[in-house]
Amino acid sequence: MDLNGRALRRVEALRAVLDERRVFERVIEGGGRYFDCGIEARGGLVAGLDLARICLADLADVSIVPGEVAGRPCPVVQVTTDHPLLACLGSQYAGWAISEGKFFAMGSGPMRAAYAHEPLFAEFGLGERPEAVVGVLEGRKPPTPAVVARVAETCGVAPEAVTLLVAPTASLAGTLQVVARSVETALHKLHELRFDVRRVVSAHGVAPLPPVAADDLAAIGRTNDAILYGARVVLYVTGDDASIEEIGPKVPSAASRDHGEPFAAIFARYNHDFYAVDPHLFSPAEVAFQNLDTGRVHAFGKLAPEVLARSFHGA
Repeated sequence: MDLNGRALRRVEALRAVLDERRVFERVIEGGGRYFDCGIEARGGLVAGLDLARICLADLADVSIVPGEVAGRPCPVVQVTTDHPLLACLGSQYAGWAISEGKFFAMGSGPMRAAYAHEPLFAEFGLGERPEAVVGVLEGRKPPTPAVVARVAETCGVAPEAVTLLVAPTASLAGTLQVVARSVETALHKLHELRFDVRRVVSAHGVAPLPPVAADDLAAIGRTNDAILYGARVVLYVTGDDASIEEIGPKVPSAASRDHGEPFAAIFARYNHDFYAVDPHLFSPAEVAFQNLDTGRVHAFGKLAPEVLARSFHGA
């Protein structure tokens, strides 16, 4: 499936309504372009939905539904896909650390399938050779010509064939696109636990959309908490029940030794080093498996609304 082509068509749809979305398009010297979804541009909730769908290669429906956290109104970001492996691991997962000079951002989106450096692309045969690539960057700095040149070289395309979309974590669009990773975090955790994620044929996930934080560091804390303590994911799977029962308790965030505090406190304890945090923490609060072959449902984990209240409301 042409992940970059699908995302590019969604980009062109966004391009037709830039003023409505409060998004800026910028041409980059030397080739390429980027869409500012929250740096200088205001962006917004609908721009965040566009950003999330592009990040998922337009293989998932992303919407906002009503919800609450600790008795207060709180929108919930809902993700539904019939192509979880392609959409989430093949595209959405932020697996590409892009560093060029003083620029650094985590890269996600279908451009990763053209880069195809991560082992999972060879494992599942997800790599592709597109004529143009689309990527999403979580950051506050616009991509430089050197960044575009690096992306173009590693993806095997010309610089003018590179499209990047950028939003800081502490922005409406940036916060939403991060929180739209409920299903992705479940798939990634399962893959890390060596579960055959090809058994997951459809998926649905929800996670609360936190208040936009005053700065990106605080926003990293709130968006992680939305997943770790507030996300609920349902995976529609095939195969036997015994393997699900064996692996299920290891999947939710509660399986981690670091579970139980707002992520900002955990992050500070590790001197803001992501790699020092227990990797088993990064998963949804609740995960349910619905076995399409046997009709059985297996549910694991639990929500932690008291932690969300501390994170979102300072309660």
